[in-house]
Amino acid sequence: MAFGSFDEGGSGQPMAEINTTPLVDVMLVLLVIFIITAPLFHQAVPIDLPQVSATKLDEKPEVIQLAIDVDGNIFWNGEAIHRDALAGRFADVSVRQPELHLRADRKVAYENVADVMAAAQRANIVKIAFLTQPNP
Repeated sequence: MAFGSFDEGGSGQPMAEINTTPLVDVMLVLLVIFIITAPLFHQAVPIDLPQVSATKLDEKPEVIQLAIDVDGNIFWNGEAIHRDALAGRFADVSVRQPELHLRADRKVAYENVADVMAAAQRANIVKIAFLTQPNP
């Protein structure tokens, strides 16, 4: 019994070809359906918007580089400051909504880092980033 052949005198081998005509027919029908329905996907309401000219604001936020060394000393943008002056400095710059980039030595007590973060929070500085070194 041979597949794909009705003649009795055939070689007895199955037919190894795939009839692609029905596949092409289905693909053409799907293409036509897509071409007809594609314009219907655009459901925007036509609105006449006012024309204005404005300049783009390229203001970069102020960044405060705050570092805490292994001894607990605090450095504000590279300048050593006392812990008591930190709250005053945060209060002075909080109006400008700066970003605080905090770098702490690996061996600094967590209490020192939490103290600096609490002072920043009291001054309404909400953008705080922790800077680290990537693994070698």
